[in-house]
Amino acid sequence: MLRHRSHPVTPLAQNATLLWCDATGAAAWVDPGAEAQTLQRIAREAGVTLEMILLTHGHLDHIGGAADLARLAGVPVIGPHRDDAFWFEQLPQQAQFFGFPEPPPLTPDRWLEDGDRIALGEVTLQVLHCPGHTPGHVVFHDPESRLALVGDVLFHGGIGRSDFPGGDGRQLIESITGKLLPLGDDVRFVPGHGPESTFGEERRHNPFLQR
Repeated sequence: MLRHRSHPVTPLAQNATLLWCDATGAAAWVDPGAEAQTLQRIAREAGVTLEMILLTHGHLDHIGGAADLARLAGVPVIGPHRDDAFWFEQLPQQAQFFGFPEPPPLTPDRWLEDGDRIALGEVTLQVLHCPGHTPGHVVFHDPESRLALVGDVLFHGGIGRSDFPGGDGRQLIESITGKLLPLGDDVRFVPGHGPESTFGEERRHNPFLQR
């Protein structure tokens, strides 16, 4: 069974989320936007073995700590989809825009495609390409645990912005209604910011999905 724990990082309170297989202790940090040493300590104190870093998309608040954490832990960086490569190339500009310290250069060890599978111990995560917030945004879904890591596609009571370069509001809604909501009302999701929710709660009450 997949377990998870989130730790907000950066002034934007981005949810860095630790995932682990409770049978094997194999773990991954999803979107470690900052505080690499703190995230490494949290994983160590949880008694799990960090095997990879997973990224939903290329915005700085989600990837800013990934290079340092990968170096500290000696693990690969996986994701997002290659269509977000330009965001990685623009890390210095992103840092300047947000007023963040400039992180080390970062290129993922593996880009992801829609339909890919990622083994984490005895858990298999499904990869869904969900563009709209960024063109290369991906979502990680565990059907057995009924849990999804959705980055900045969907929030409790909101949806991701689509006014950044490469964003597309129509695509964003199609990603939510065509790929996420069909996974089931009972699926709980961890967003990139804010509290967890379920797809059913958002389908029924999220004002951006009522049109």
